[in-house]
Order: sequence, then structure tokens, then C-alpha cells
Amino acid sequence: MPVGEGLDTEELKRLVHQDCGSCHGLTLKGGLGPDIRPETLTHYEPDILETVILDGIPDTPMPPWRPLITQEEAQWIALYLLNGDAQ
Repeated sequence: MPVGEGLDTEELKRLVHQDCGSCHGLTLKGGLGPDIRPETLTHYEPDILETVILDGIPDTPMPPWRPLITQEEAQWIALYLLNGDAQ
């Protein structure tokens, strides 16, 4: 099954831009958290970024999202962050 099939991708985009954007800036260019646009995340492999999304980063403001989203949703978000709307 292709990544994102069966997911509400419009709702996931909203989550990225509103919920993630509350710390990373509404344009994702950075704020409390760092810039998370595709050109700044090139050092991340998709599976590592997925883990960061799900488990957060200890001793930083980055929270774990595992209680709120599924692994499939985190995988889609990671690919969306790495590729933008071109995914």
C-alpha cells in the first residue's frame, strides 16, 4: 500500500502547519523549534525523522507525538517534511 493511502492527508498537512508550526513557525522556517522545510532536513533519513516525530527529542521542547498519531501518520509526515507537496 502506498504511503498515505487511507490517511486524511489534508488533516495531516493541517497538523504540520498548525500544530508543528506552533513551535517551528507557521511557515516552518523556525521559531522555538528549528526550520523544518525540506531544504533544511536533507541530513535526515525518513525513518529517523519518523522516530523523532513519534518519540520526540529528550531534554528539548520537541514532544513525542506517539500518543496522538499512528506510525503510518508519522511516516507520511516525515515524507511530507522531506519532500514538501512534491511527495
